[in-house]
Amino acid sequence: MISVLFAVLTALSNGTASVLQRRAALEVPDSEAMRLSLIGHLLRQKVWLAGIGLVIVAAVCQAVALATGPIAVVQPIFVIELPATLVVAGFVMRVGVPRQVWLGVAAVTVGLALGMAAAAPVGGSEYVQGAAWIPALVATGIFEAALIAAALGTSGNARAALLGLAAACGYALTAALMKDAMSRLDADGVTGLLTAWQLYATAVAGVGALFLLQNALQAGSLVAVQPMLTLGDALISICYGVTLFGEELRTGWWLLPQLIGVALITLGCVVLARSPLATAKPAPPPRVS
Repeated sequence: MISVLFAVLTALSNGTASVLQRRAALEVPDSEAMRLSLIGHLLRQKVWLAGIGLVIVAAVCQAVALATGPIAVVQPIFVIELPATLVVAGFVMRVGVPRQVWLGVAAVTVGLALGMAAAAPVGGSEYVQGAAWIPALVATGIFEAALIAAALGTSGNARAALLGLAAACGYALTAALMKDAMSRLDADGVTGLLTAWQLYATAVAGVGALFLLQNALQAGSLVAVQPMLTLGDALISICYGVTLFGEELRTGWWLLPQLIGVALITLGCVVLARSPLATAKPAPPPRVS
């Protein structure tokens, strides 16, 4: 229950952070895309700094969740980040929350509950054994490079979607590294944590994912970014949980309710992505803060 609670808190914090960061990204010129100077523009905006503050809160909650539960349980819960993002967007961007959004929220929630109950991830190790990280990191690097290369060849929402998926992969990798690092804390105390390469790799992966997300939000709307970010993070994290930590999902006839759950989540995400909240621009405020 502790892992589920902190996973929900992580999703709510990240959802709010996405809205604030998207609002700030609207003020950045297109010429700054995929440049470090983009961060310089964002640092001058209080709304973006508030979003980063929530990202830090989310990181702490995520660390607690991963330290107390399997990654294949914790990360899929983050799909509620999408409905949370749009509900918050309704307040921040001064757009009412229509019935369509609530139907999408219901579909995502029911689908998540059904899918997780049917999959019932169990077992697995608290840490990654042997040299399993080597092929995982190589495969992740190739996947990320392909997404970024494809994104650079396009623009608008297509670029936003590709970069959103790349950011999702980065966040899933960050979660896997964080869980492995936290296992060192349990086994060897603070010294074990501080001497684990996974701790510093977590920071690098997290910063890289954050950079990709800022560019995704700057390139297009939440329609393109958030579904790719939310579903990509959940699905890739399950892959890491199964391949790196040896977590097991129920198979056999349990696959049917799992697929129904995934279908409901996908349907809910499509409905939410097409809602007015996902395409809305913020009303002109007296100041951005």
